[in-house]
Amino acid sequence: MAALCTQHSSSNSSLFFIAFALLLFTLSTGCASRSWADEASPVVKILVTYHSLSGNTERMAEAVVEGARSVPNTVVVLRRVSLVTAEDLFASDAVIVGSPVYWSNMSGEVKTFFDNWQFKFGVFPEFKMKNKVGAAFATGGQVSSGKEVTMLTILAAMLGNQMIVVSGGGAFGASATTEGDSPGIDKGELADARALGQRVADVAKLISRAPSK
Repeated sequence: MAALCTQHSSSNSSLFFIAFALLLFTLSTGCASRSWADEASPVVKILVTYHSLSGNTERMAEAVVEGARSVPNTVVVLRRVSLVTAEDLFASDAVIVGSPVYWSNMSGEVKTFFDNWQFKFGVFPEFKMKNKVGAAFATGGQVSSGKEVTMLTILAAMLGNQMIVVSGGGAFGASATTEGDSPGIDKGELADARALGQRVADVAKLISRAPSK
C-alpha cells in the first residue's frame, strides 16, 4: 500500500510540474506577444513639399525631412509643389509645406498648389484632407519680412480643409532669415526645421494610433 501511495504521489507531482511548465510557457509567449504588439508602431507617410528659387527653402525642406525620418516607421516623400500629385496628397498622413516670402506672403507657386487641391485634385466638398496633420515652414530675407504671415496663410489653407495643424521649431513653424547678418541657413535654423519634421511625425503617429469611429 505504501508503495502504491508513493507511486501516486510521484505521478501527481509529475503532472503538477508539467501543468506548471505549460502555464509558464503560455504566460511567457502571451506576454511576448503583447509586448511585441505594444512596441509595434504604425507606419506614417509624410509629404514635405516646397517652392524654392535660391535653394534656401529647399535646404530647410531637406532638414524637415531629416527630422521626420528620425522617428521610427516614418516614410517621407519630398516634392516640389509643382510636382505633387493627387496620389501624393491623399496617400499622406501629414503634409508639411514650405515657401519663401514673396511680398510678405507665400509665393505664387505655393498658392497655386493650394488652389490645385480643389480645382485639380478635388479635395472639396468631401474634405479629403480632413484629419491629416499639417505644418508650415518659411524663409525670408529680413527678420521682419513676413515669415510669420506666410506660415499662417499656409496653416489657414490647411484649417480650411479641416486638417489638424501643428507647430514646431517656432511658434507657427520653422523659419529662416537668409540675408543681412544671417546669410543663407544657419545651424540653429536647420535644427528648428528638423524639430518641425520630428514633431509632425510624432503627432501623425499618435493620431494614427487613435481608434477609428
